[in-house]
Amino acid sequence: MIIDGSSLLYRAFYALPLLSTKDGIYTNGVYGFLTMFYKIKDEYDLDYICIAFDKKGPTFRHIEFDKYKANRQQMPNELSIQFPILKEVLKAMNVTFIETDGYEADDIAGTVCNIGKENNMEVILVSGDKDYLQLVSPHSKVLLVRKGITQLEEYDEKKMEERYGITSQQFIDLKGLMGDQSDNIPGVPGIGEKTGIKLIKQFGSIENIFEHIDEVSGNKVKNSLIEYKQGAFMSRKLSEIITNVPLDIELEDLKVRKADFKQLKEIYEKLEFKSLINKIPEDEIEHNNKNIYRSEYFIGGKDNINTILKGIDKEKKFSFKFVFEDSDYIKDEILGVALKCNDFPSLYLDFLGEPSLIDEFKHNFKEYFERDDIEKIGHDLKGDILGLFRMGIDIKNITFDSAIAQYLINPSQTDYSIGKLSEKYLNVNIEDKEKILGKGKNKRTFKDLSVSERAEYFSNILNMVYSLENTMEGFIESFGMTELYNNVELPLIEVLASMEWYGFKVDENILKSLGEEFEEEIEKLTHKIFDLAGEEFNINSPKQLGEILFEKLNLPVIKKTKTGYSTDAEVLGKLKDKHSIVDNILKYRQLVKLKSTYIDGFIALIDKNTGRVHSSFNQTVTNTGRISSTEPNLQNIPVKTEEGKRIRKAFVPENNDYLLVDGDYSQIELRVLAHISDDPKLKESFFHDEDIHTRTASEVFKVKKEDVTPAMRGRAKAVNFGIIYGISDYGLSRNLNISRKEAKEYIKNYLENYSMVESYMDDIVKRGRETGYVETILHRRRYIPELNSKNFNVRSFGERIAMNTPIQGSAADIIKVAMVNVYYELKKRKLKSRLILQIHDELIVEAEKEEKDEVMKLLKDIMEKSTVLNVPLKADVKVGESWYETK
Repeated sequence: MIIDGSSLLYRAFYALPLLSTKDGIYTNGVYGFLTMFYKIKDEYDLDYICIAFDKKGPTFRHIEFDKYKANRQQMPNELSIQFPILKEVLKAMNVTFIETDGYEADDIAGTVCNIGKENNMEVILVSGDKDYLQLVSPHSKVLLVRKGITQLEEYDEKKMEERYGITSQQFIDLKGLMGDQSDNIPGVPGIGEKTGIKLIKQFGSIENIFEHIDEVSGNKVKNSLIEYKQGAFMSRKLSEIITNVPLDIELEDLKVRKADFKQLKEIYEKLEFKSLINKIPEDEIEHNNKNIYRSEYFIGGKDNINTILKGIDKEKKFSFKFVFEDSDYIKDEILGVALKCNDFPSLYLDFLGEPSLIDEFKHNFKEYFERDDIEKIGHDLKGDILGLFRMGIDIKNITFDSAIAQYLINPSQTDYSIGKLSEKYLNVNIEDKEKILGKGKNKRTFKDLSVSERAEYFSNILNMVYSLENTMEGFIESFGMTELYNNVELPLIEVLASMEWYGFKVDENILKSLGEEFEEEIEKLTHKIFDLAGEEFNINSPKQLGEILFEKLNLPVIKKTKTGYSTDAEVLGKLKDKHSIVDNILKYRQLVKLKSTYIDGFIALIDKNTGRVHSSFNQTVTNTGRISSTEPNLQNIPVKTEEGKRIRKAFVPENNDYLLVDGDYSQIELRVLAHISDDPKLKESFFHDEDIHTRTASEVFKVKKEDVTPAMRGRAKAVNFGIIYGISDYGLSRNLNISRKEAKEYIKNYLENYSMVESYMDDIVKRGRETGYVETILHRRRYIPELNSKNFNVRSFGERIAMNTPIQGSAADIIKVAMVNVYYELKKRKLKSRLILQIHDELIVEAEKEEKDEVMKLLKDIMEKSTVLNVPLKADVKVGESWYETK
């Protein structure tokens, strides 16, 4: 099997959303390619396999015709960066890939196909490019990728005859007549596939057509052939796949070989390809079962409880872990709890079947959890704190969490399990959760285990926590992150647990009413789109939509993919002024997304007992220190449209005794940029409370401030925030729907005006390259190995991370400090008001009405004084009876 790597990666990139890891590494193309690769490997029993790639630089075709592929847009960095990633995966798979100067992937594939034929082998070629059909023969067939990357269409000689009525060799002549718009091969104007096939069927070849030119029917076609005769022969030459490229390979080099599964698993973990990790045979992943760690433990018993209580009194410290049936710490049954002091075996109290033991546990241990003079340590403690909340226990003095500690030491790690940490720091293997519970159809819950299995597993965890503490705290101290760890990240665990516990009240009736309204509007838009199109079709089908827009309505083709016309948001944005149908399609898509994701999706997640959504807040996911939320993801509610904003009307206080108070940082990342870069112009704007986007527009577009239009300000805003994210000219051009040249000019003008920002960018990249990492203002580290990559695109990606992380990460630090201070101040004052949400740069407090003024002042004061910068921090505080009203 020979796979056109360039074609498949390209198709996958445009077929899937722009996925990225928490490190910001774009992966959609690689993921799509590998999904297709596994599917093909599962279907065919292969002896030999290789992947062919295009190599950067001109080919013999460019020498033949200097305009060859001249209409191709430069490959975006978001795609080009994925080629070396895919090649790294292929190396781990032990799959040979080939690229060579002066030739394209098609020519490599044709040559390898020839090698296969010479060795009397069946050859299968996989591509999204129809040019490969010329390689169909009695020994070879082509699998054409269709529907983005989800379907394969098989072509053998019989299928060629059925579909085209011509042979594979005649297909080259057909391409000579038709040309190829995507490669800028001219062909003969006026001759498309239908006319070309008719001519080839009648005359057999291009040579015969011109030998019998008088027999060609239709003066228009005949005259065009006569005028563009030279172009037809040149186009055929450009379209023909070379099958004798000088390749330095032997057939044995292409033999299917066993993958390096350990390395492959590490790569998949880094790329966050959880579903692909499951493709690796479990028995192939190295498990050092010889040295599985076993700890001592006791199960229940009054004497054992008294022993551990005496130990806690003596040591003033203990570790603990609740056992839940599964992973919903608010709803799932609490099966038991494990506790440990350093000098004693662990104690496991099993509640399953004996709920009275919960009362006994509370009676014996509540005081110890709530004492300030006793340290509590553990691993991934947020769920355990929720368990305490459920029992009415208020925890104090958390001093160590091994998961949070490792997140600070290495925020790019994907697995913070206790097993990984024990293996890394202690060279100890403990049975991990997945091994004990299994996965897939055979997956169990902790309820399915025996009491002794539960006791041993959680006892192991607590033993490891004690063993890891000193080593990990030593790393944190040496990195200068002790303050960040002790004063921000550790207290934040309780804050997040509390936010999950309280949740956010949602008025289901408001959501349903909005859903009905959106449904009516979707139906109206559907009829309107059909009227404008002149027929009914599947609006959600890119293929059918493309045919309506570009064939029936003759709108200009903006971008073509290997599957046909692109109808993505970028394309439709460029067509808005060309036909009224486009605006209606964009509106239709927007409402369908709102209805399915944010109306139906949220209704399904409302807790029937509390009437609230209890989002899960993740502290160890992002590389920059930002908090993320899932089920539901409250950070993704769209706010750019009025319809999206109205969804926030459904988010309301508990009852009429409460209001929502919202504190929102004003341009926090730009203020951090002013602080870090020390740019005088940026700082001046913030000291004078000036509209930074208007000022930037004035300087970038070289007009007076009073002459800045709303459109100019909007573009300046995109530039301001784009600079923070290290945006490329390609990214900015997509955001603003402008040319890359224009986007490049905007960035250049910005950096000329804010010269200290450019100096900061240069310095931080240099420092990152020298040290291997960059830091936030609270010394949160992010390692960036990409900075020293030999690959230009990977290195450029690393540079953007280096520029952005200190800004975005510092903003994350600042709001975390504010969260911790707000939470504990509300608690200290014994107010009924509670912090219920952090989203981006805002905090929301569900405030008791009588406490409203106090909470508003408290929130503003704490947010503005949480961190001292060399520009003022500003927080806007508003109040309302719904989240919508606070905005």
